[in-house]
Amino acid sequence: MNSTTEIGLAKSFRRLGWLGFWMQITILSISVGLVIYGLVFDSRGGFGTRGQLAFIEYLCIAGLVLLAFTTVWFYGYTRLAARMADPEGHPTPQGAERIAWIGVVATIANVVFSLIVILFEVTQLFLYFLRAPQAGVPVVQTTAGQASWVSAGDILSLMVLILTMVVEILMVTFCLWLLFRARKAEKDLHSY
Repeated sequence: MNSTTEIGLAKSFRRLGWLGFWMQITILSISVGLVIYGLVFDSRGGFGTRGQLAFIEYLCIAGLVLLAFTTVWFYGYTRLAARMADPEGHPTPQGAERIAWIGVVATIANVVFSLIVILFEVTQLFLYFLRAPQAGVPVVQTTAGQASWVSAGDILSLMVLILTMVVEILMVTFCLWLLFRARKAEKDLHSY
C-alpha cells in the first residue's frame, strides 16, 4: 500500500473514530442521566406511572449496553489509526475492512434493537390510551380499579431509545464510510 493511501485511511479512521466516540459519549451520558433520573426520582422505582412492565426498562438498559459497546469500538478505531501509522505493525487493508464490518454490524444491530423496543413501547402506550375514555386528552383515569395516568416518566424510555437510535444511525454512516475507505485501500494495493 502506498503511503498516501495509508495516510488517508489512517486519517479517516482517526477522525471518524474520535468524532463517533465523542458523539456516543455525549448521547450515552444524556441517556444514562435520564435513566438514573427516572429510577431515582420516580416514587414507584421505575419508569413512569404505568410501571407494570419492567421488561421495557431492561430492554432500554440493554440498548445502552449496546451503545457502550459501539462507543468502545469507535475508540478502537482511533487505536487502529495509530497502528496504521506504525510502519512495522500496521494492519492490512483486509484487517481494517474486517474491523469496519464489525462496527457496521454492531451499529445496525443497535438500530434494529432500538426500533423493536420503540415499537413495543409505542404499542403499549397506544393500548393504554385505547382503554381510556375517548373524550379528548384525559390526564387522570379513575374508572374501575386503581387510578392511573400517563406522565413524562412514561416517555423516558422512548427518549433514551430515540437518542440512542439517532446517534447509532450516524455511526452506521461513519462505519460504512470507513468500510468504503478500507476497500478502496485494498483495491489500490492490488493495483500496484
